[in-house]
Amino acid sequence: MSAAENLTRVRLDVAYDGTDFSGWARQPGLRTVQGVLEDALAKLFRRTPPAPTLVVAGRTDAGVHAADQVVHLDLDHEQLNALRHVRVPGGEAADAGTALAYRLNGILGSSTDVVVKRGGLAPAGFDARFSAVWRRYEYRVADRQETRDPSQRHRTVWWPAALDVDAMDRAAQSLIGLHDFAAYCKPREGATTIRTLQRFDWRRDEAGVLVAALQADAFCHSMVRALVGGCVAVGEGRLAASDLALILDVGERTSAFKVMPAKGLTLTEVGYPADDQLAARAEATRARREL
Repeated sequence: MSAAENLTRVRLDVAYDGTDFSGWARQPGLRTVQGVLEDALAKLFRRTPPAPTLVVAGRTDAGVHAADQVVHLDLDHEQLNALRHVRVPGGEAADAGTALAYRLNGILGSSTDVVVKRGGLAPAGFDARFSAVWRRYEYRVADRQETRDPSQRHRTVWWPAALDVDAMDRAAQSLIGLHDFAAYCKPREGATTIRTLQRFDWRRDEAGVLVAALQADAFCHSMVRALVGGCVAVGEGRLAASDLALILDVGERTSAFKVMPAKGLTLTEVGYPADDQLAARAEATRARREL
């Protein structure tokens, strides 16, 4: 039996306030979400090393928040045994995923800016990153003085000029579909910029705050904030709604608009197929995208 066959995969759903994090990915000398969670795992499993590492559905940049990020990790037999007798509130024994979430939250503390919302044993073939079929984000902009809520200042950008939400929505709709989004992505060597944007629309919420909803099979580096920046330029009248689709044809990062600040962006949900399709989806995702 291989080492991998001796491991049990656990899925965790995580939320965090990105304000004081230098993004998701562990970086030397910086506070990151992955670093905080993996340090908690190392503390929990200090008697049963090596500590597990995390695989995430989608890395978030510095300052970006998450309402429901998804990660997985693999536990060996001794680590599973360490969780076997954990009892969650209510007094009942829990499965390894639920017990792990409970113990991690205890280590993180009651006033932490990262919380494990739930945990469970992952179905066969599950991979937090490669099995995902879509990621969903929200971006918030307060463009009117009366909509500036100080309690929401860490997750809403305050914009100094009134914006035309109808023009922004038309521009957003024009970008939906399978495209090469190189003009809207920060380039990374060897990484594809071909994505399927499944949803992009704008609305005002009940408080009058502008809210963008975006969903894609995946997003490349800073793509969401660039798409939002293009729409804000349209909303101000600096670009026409039709310009954003034309910018796609440029094929490289453009300076026609500014990329928006990170704090307005929240990863809200990650979608997965039915359990019997998880492994096939992961295999297909690993193949390089082509138009």
